[in-house]
Amino acid sequence: MKNDTLIQKLRKITEPIVEKYNCELYHIEYVKEAGENFLRIYIDSSNGISLEDCEKVSRATSEILDVEDPITDSYFLEVSSPGIERILYGDNHLEKYIGNNILVDLKSLYEGKKKLEGNLLGFSDVQIEIEYDGNNIAIPRENISVVSLKPVL
Repeated sequence: MKNDTLIQKLRKITEPIVEKYNCELYHIEYVKEAGENFLRIYIDSSNGISLEDCEKVSRATSEILDVEDPITDSYFLEVSSPGIERILYGDNHLEKYIGNNILVDLKSLYEGKKKLEGNLLGFSDVQIEIEYDGNNIAIPRENISVVSLKPVL
């Protein structure tokens, strides 16, 4: 099964479980690392995520995945919060964090830098706009590796 199709199926299975525990499904990934498969489910809530939240979602998800069995390989299930310096995966995440400080990892250099930190001003299908070093700049999405939230502490 193609990974995108698998993720869609997993999202359909897990979203009702996550919502049952008053959380939001932030992101799902199925990856192979060091020869092992990992299904990672990131959950979020405006009240924050506790270890108990992760345990409840993990137990309920594990039970339904054993019944539905969408993954044929053996894997480890991990349920966690996306963290304070969370990766912004899609437009819904970018939209939510407009006005916040972000860190942009680049594929190629911009003015000699591989990482830019600035205030997220907006975005389109082709670029992300940030305030960087006192200037508003547009970074082509094709030049972006990862965008993450960079809270000012």
